[in-house]
Amino acid sequence: MSNSVELVKPSAAYKKDYLSFYEDWLSDEQDITPWVVRKDPSDFDSMIEFLYAEDTEEKLQNNSFVPHSTYWLIDGNSKKVVGAVNIRHRLNEKLLNSGGHIGYGIRPSERRKGFASVLLALTLEITRDMGLNKVLLVCDKGNVASEKTILKHGGQFESEYVEDNGNVVRRFWIFF
Repeated sequence: MSNSVELVKPSAAYKKDYLSFYEDWLSDEQDITPWVVRKDPSDFDSMIEFLYAEDTEEKLQNNSFVPHSTYWLIDGNSKKVVGAVNIRHRLNEKLLNSGGHIGYGIRPSERRKGFASVLLALTLEITRDMGLNKVLLVCDKGNVASEKTILKHGGQFESEYVEDNGNVVRRFWIFF
């Protein structure tokens, strides 16, 4: 991992690098996280609009959603998009059970290099600045790397939740 990484708001300036990030996920055939990365970026301007469409309470169009903000983790040396995070500003019942405040992912080709830990640390600064005094993070049971990252940043295990499809998620709170 380079010494220089930063979280940036999505923009057309990173189009080429984001498309590479997206293709990396597709070629790996794993579940894409966070959920906003699943949006097909072939119409890049539309995808960027989608990422900003519900970033405040005033913009919400569907009562089942909550305001959320997306950031991309950029490796300062290569200028590559190496990760993405989606921050939910508050929780609804579904997020309280199995989604949490923060969903993040590192592109498959850049894993095991420390990027997830840096991404989470930077994201926790943002959530603190948003005025949240605690955040919920979840990971699938058995995702040892994700659980270690959450614990490293002060995550306190609360419980497990079984989703409708039988998947078990582990729930952790981080307090500020």
